[in-house]
Amino acid sequence: MKTLDQIEITPRVALRGDSPGPVTREDLNEIRPFHVNVPEAELTELRRRIKATKWPERETVTDATQGVQLATIQALARYWATEYDWRKIEAKLNALPQFITEIDGLDIHFIHVRSKHENALPLIVTHGWPGSIIEQMKIIDPLTNPTAHGASASDAFDLVIPSMPGYGFSGRPTTTGWDPAHIARAWIVLMKRLGYTRFVAQGGDWGDAVSEQMTLQAPPELLGIHVNMPATVPADVAKALRYNEPPPTGLSAEERHAYDQLDFFYKHGVGYAIEMGNRPQTLYGIADSPVGLAGWILDHDASSYALISRVFDGQPGGLTRDDVLDNITLYWLTGTAISSARLFWESKLAFFDVKNVSIPVAVSVFPDEIYAAPRSWAERAYPKLIHYNKLDKGGHFAAWEQPQLFATELRAAFKSLRGDKATALNR
Repeated sequence: MKTLDQIEITPRVALRGDSPGPVTREDLNEIRPFHVNVPEAELTELRRRIKATKWPERETVTDATQGVQLATIQALARYWATEYDWRKIEAKLNALPQFITEIDGLDIHFIHVRSKHENALPLIVTHGWPGSIIEQMKIIDPLTNPTAHGASASDAFDLVIPSMPGYGFSGRPTTTGWDPAHIARAWIVLMKRLGYTRFVAQGGDWGDAVSEQMTLQAPPELLGIHVNMPATVPADVAKALRYNEPPPTGLSAEERHAYDQLDFFYKHGVGYAIEMGNRPQTLYGIADSPVGLAGWILDHDASSYALISRVFDGQPGGLTRDDVLDNITLYWLTGTAISSARLFWESKLAFFDVKNVSIPVAVSVFPDEIYAAPRSWAERAYPKLIHYNKLDKGGHFAAWEQPQLFATELRAAFKSLRGDKATALNR
């Protein structure tokens, strides 16, 4: 077997263990400290590839209806090649406790920050696509160190933030089967391996799918979940959207707004998911070209693209240019463009359909999400709805874009689930 210093999670980035030595079968449950160490040659090669991009002509419209606009992606590329500094986010990552552990034959990378406060509630947070652990870094201190952010010690969390299989610094599956249900099982194993006998879960995008699948597996340790892109769409609405039928009669104004948002997304915004769900291996261009990868990641949903394009047009927003490029560069350096895309192929879930979750659920609705889940739908989808709130700003990448609002939501969402039985162990 290779030593930990020889293990390469990807062809571009090596993660090093603090205690090198042979890995034996008895060590499979071991939790190994890791840090990021990107060779300078890889960053030089990245900049060379960006500068060598072969550009198409400009779009023939004045808006984004044909996709990511040439001016936006060229502004991104200029900054990426000449000013962006990966070492800044690398240092921030290495300042956090990061680990690798093997679950079901695959290395799983995760950040694990324990709060200094007693009785902190253990929380596992799952990112989505095209996100990563970069999305959650801004919420770590507000959640684990609440007294420094205007909250009380009783609001503290122990935080676990894993990289999904095929994403970031986790291993890339070499066989099929790593769908949201499998990831959910792995997360339960991870939390128990960390010594937690009671915990909660959070997610948006794929993180919602994984968190809801955790509930369906009914582990007694899971007290409840919080989601910011919930699966609440009733069956009649889902059918109308799927078959391009008229919306069901009797929808309230709030429900009709959600229907219209979903109708727009299915007709104009879901192309990336269709391609990755059917032919992920075909996307060689995003594994070969950093600018191709950036364009693919930027073109997620209309509101997110508008937010990102404003940033590269010099307008203020919830994200910075470095935020956007930290995430894209992580995908590039770890070589996970294709392995992350395969999750869409693996999953057979109807993403927004009700999943019959029976444990406590909290929902936060951010206005620029793909769709704003109405309270009425949330109450039907989650019979134990313990929190529902509509925010006045924020979108698909809520934790990344509005970390203080997001942290406030999580404190409120799980307040009713705290208690002696939810105390973190092995402190």
